[in-house]
Amino acid sequence: MLLNRSAQVAFCGVAAALSAVLMFLTGLIPISTYALTALAGLPGMVIVIELGTRWAWPVYGVVGVLSLLFSADKEAVVLFVLFFGYYPILKALVERLSRMLSWILKFLAFNAAMVAGFFIAVFVLGIPKESFLVFGSATPLAFLAAGNVVFALYDYTLSGLVVEYYKRFHRLAQQWLRQK
Repeated sequence: MLLNRSAQVAFCGVAAALSAVLMFLTGLIPISTYALTALAGLPGMVIVIELGTRWAWPVYGVVGVLSLLFSADKEAVVLFVLFFGYYPILKALVERLSRMLSWILKFLAFNAAMVAGFFIAVFVLGIPKESFLVFGSATPLAFLAAGNVVFALYDYTLSGLVVEYYKRFHRLAQQWLRQK
């Protein structure tokens, strides 16, 4: 059966709208910078499952632009654009490789994004560098190490969510996306 092109576009539009709303909420709920930003990437995971990475990249781009324009929390936008927005797509691509190479690439992507985020926060967003050194000069490295642990849990959770999605919703989504 052929996929219904209108249904595909609508599906991507709904996913993009949901992600954009979650990113908008990061500005309304100040303590949600990380949690809502991580959740905003999940609709991209659904797009990858149902339609493939070819459809997920434009959704990521649209949400990134909308977030930049409408989200008040620019730190959350940086996190979304540098990592959480594309990570479900990247995860789907690198998990086709060997397990060891997959993990190496995932951690490289995470650490590169977090280091880039630090420099963007300091030099573009104007967050004082001293605010990252509150507990001493090793604070950024300690936060990065803790972030790696949280990232591993995030990746594990995403894998579990993919399994649950397949069990509960994949059949329904495929029925909706197919032409009659």
